[in-house]
Amino acid sequence: MSANKATVTKQWVVVDAEGQNLGRLASKVAMILRGKYKPSYTPHVDCGDNVIIINAEKINLTGNKLDDKTYIRYTGYPGGQRSLTARVMQQKNPATLVEKAVKGMLPKNKLGAQLFRNLNVYAGIAHKHDAQQPQTINLNDLK
Repeated sequence: MSANKATVTKQWVVVDAEGQNLGRLASKVAMILRGKYKPSYTPHVDCGDNVIIINAEKINLTGNKLDDKTYIRYTGYPGGQRSLTARVMQQKNPATLVEKAVKGMLPKNKLGAQLFRNLNVYAGIAHKHDAQQPQTINLNDLK
């Protein structure tokens, strides 16, 4: 049976990023946001859970990625191409590093934009979603 907006049951989950590799964490979080771990998964419906990622500053990048991986943006002006390494971005705002990794693994359409709004990333252990009574999950248990 196909799920729709009215029949979807969304939960709040907390993921601890401490010691996790960036890409592996991002791919599993993207699947949770998409709802692919649920039996009622429907491709065109937002049936995933709301995800809170804590300890984003303790994420792990393997090899030389901290210095070699670059994030490029364009200001819109001539000569306005700017780039940051992963190390600089992690020092400035570690939550952005995780957000960019997860966003790149979501669909590039209106549904992907809606799914990205269900993600909350925090550098430390504190978050403001205690009222939602989120459940802590271990990513290592997911396939």
